[in-house]
Amino acid sequence: MRFEEAFQGWSGGRLTQAEAAMLLGQCERSFRRHVERYKADGLEGLLDKRLSQISKRRAGPAEVDQVVRTYKSGFAGWNVAHFHSKYRSEFKGVRSYSWVKTVLQGAGLARTAKRRGKHRIKRERAPLVGMMLHQDASTHRWVPEQVWDLVVTMDDATGEHTSMFFCDQEGTASSFHGLGQTIARYGLFASLYSDRGSHYFLTPQVGGKVDKTHLTEVGRALKQLGIEHIAAYSPEARGRSERAFQTHQGRLPQELARAGITTMDGANRYLEHTYRAGHNREFCVASTLPGTAYVPFISGSLPDILCEHHERTVGNDNSVSFEGLSLQLPADELRHHYVRAKVRVHRYVDATLAVFHGPRKLATYDAAGHAATTKEVLRAAA
Repeated sequence: MRFEEAFQGWSGGRLTQAEAAMLLGQCERSFRRHVERYKADGLEGLLDKRLSQISKRRAGPAEVDQVVRTYKSGFAGWNVAHFHSKYRSEFKGVRSYSWVKTVLQGAGLARTAKRRGKHRIKRERAPLVGMMLHQDASTHRWVPEQVWDLVVTMDDATGEHTSMFFCDQEGTASSFHGLGQTIARYGLFASLYSDRGSHYFLTPQVGGKVDKTHLTEVGRALKQLGIEHIAAYSPEARGRSERAFQTHQGRLPQELARAGITTMDGANRYLEHTYRAGHNREFCVASTLPGTAYVPFISGSLPDILCEHHERTVGNDNSVSFEGLSLQLPADELRHHYVRAKVRVHRYVDATLAVFHGPRKLATYDAAGHAATTKEVLRAAA
């Protein structure tokens, strides 16, 4: 029923105040208040006056224009989430992500997100820090005219990136480098989750199960360190690291371009000193359980574990043949020669070499097979 009809019925004595209020679906107090407004201003008095008021929090045209100009001048092509983080941190903006997104979409600077497909149930995170780490790589054009691999090691419980760096191509050396950085910073962790790349696992049949009896160099090192190695059998199984790489591909090229970085050395310095810490602050989550599964590494030489091991037999000239190089063993006070002795060649992450007989290091060499000087040996040990 319209208010005018109820008012006329009440004013004409055909309806009581309670009956008129009941017909309008309101209480008697509200009816009396509306009667007073109707008598004073007619039907306009019944309108909610708040509808004509402009919110004090509403952004003015100048603020909207400033956000649009900021985006165009230094952040064109950036996704909204990435720009919003810079808007809040560098420009001290106070508006929400949704507000910034609406402004940029209204200006035709941001695309509307595509409708997502059926949601896939996510695997639960490890409950404790250090219980399981991921290691994976993403090949991408991170700077103009340069395609590199970004190798990331991350904690499953929190998403924290414990190591990230660029290299020409992922492989055994890059895996050792990421593991070495992580262990040096945090300690030994319980397990590593990775794809079935040839440097991680041997797979007798394409698409089949991995062979855990014949280990790769990475597998041997993890076993020596007491770290369980878990194989992922599909990209979806590595969803957490895949989503992290989507974020990096959407942000890192723009940040490197903004910083004027075009070389791998410069990009790795930026990752180490700026980007990794910022990413961890923004995206890390709290672990389910307090405490940590990391334990200190206290036994042996970590670089001599996280390197390639190759068995060789010393030749009649007291030298070791290794991939086209002749590694001449120096004179030794303990024995005249090592002819026909079984030795072990270590190839380190930086491609330098060393020859071991049992636990004893006999000599070190540069990548070209030249024996290192005493100063070089001491510097490497330090």
